[in-house]
Amino acid sequence: MANLEIVPEEKSGITILHLKGFLDAYTFQDFEDKLNELISQEKVKIIVSMEDLDYISSAGLGVFMSVIGKIRGKGGDIKVTQLNSKVFRVFELLGFTKLFQTFDNIDEALDNFNG
Repeated sequence: MANLEIVPEEKSGITILHLKGFLDAYTFQDFEDKLNELISQEKVKIIVSMEDLDYISSAGLGVFMSVIGKIRGKGGDIKVTQLNSKVFRVFELLGFTKLFQTFDNIDEALDNFNG
């Protein structure tokens, strides 16, 4: 059974979620619950760091689609950083790079939010 670790960090009013492990059919609910918790707290500027994410499935990608409308509706956004080549290919293949801004590192994403 796959595991997903979600480590939240707060930086100048922006929430960074560090994902580690596998974001798939077994773990996507944890990620979705965490995002919905942030939305309910009006924390809608979110950076998802995938530096330690080994795998993402369509179920994991579906979470992004299910919450992005709510987040952007509240004036926020999700920015994605540090995708490994395997995860990036999946993102790109499904057109997610057109929907979500991707950055090489967290500082770039923070600058983009604060820009």
